[in-house]
Amino acid sequence: MNTPPARPFTELSHQPLLRPAQATVYEMRTLSTDAERAEAVALVQDRQRWLSARGLRVPARADIPALFRDPQSVPSGLFEDGLLRACMVPQRMSNHGWDKGSCLFLSCVHTLPGQGDNTVQLITLWASDFAARLGLPFVRAEVFARDPLHDDPIAPFLRRVIDMGWNLRGTGMGQHGEPVARLELIADRRPGLRALIGCQVQTPQPDPA
Repeated sequence: MNTPPARPFTELSHQPLLRPAQATVYEMRTLSTDAERAEAVALVQDRQRWLSARGLRVPARADIPALFRDPQSVPSGLFEDGLLRACMVPQRMSNHGWDKGSCLFLSCVHTLPGQGDNTVQLITLWASDFAARLGLPFVRAEVFARDPLHDDPIAPFLRRVIDMGWNLRGTGMGQHGEPVARLELIADRRPGLRALIGCQVQTPQPDPA
């Protein structure tokens, strides 16, 4: 919560957009070390095995673990007391492929198996606030799925994320050339969120025109 991999950011600010005001249980931060990237690769591989065992879709046209190893990508992770619970590649897009307008696009989102709903709720709160602080109106993401969605095993998950505030924007071909369900979240500044989730995610620069 995926045409060839999206272009990486051309440059990054060396300062995080936000710093936690105090110690927090949860933290979103850029994965800046080889060890953190390796941890993300392991999480992605575990998640893909978990999905396959349940008959859920995994990407066939893109090597997602390799994207987290790629030094040109800038992945981020959600940590709980130092444990990586989710990883993704946040991207600032000025004209997303399936809709016009700027957005924060969460690419390659993977969560630790067995902790999906709570983790997705935390990502939802953080992403909505992060996008608002970047001056972007929406967060967008894709989930592997096939039409009709109500017959796809992903349907229960889609209902849960809609309850969290995401809007289902139909289906189509995703970032990695696979059938996906398209999700959109309205950006919303949440001043008190830093007490729950610290943020040390590098500020992405706009994608090249």
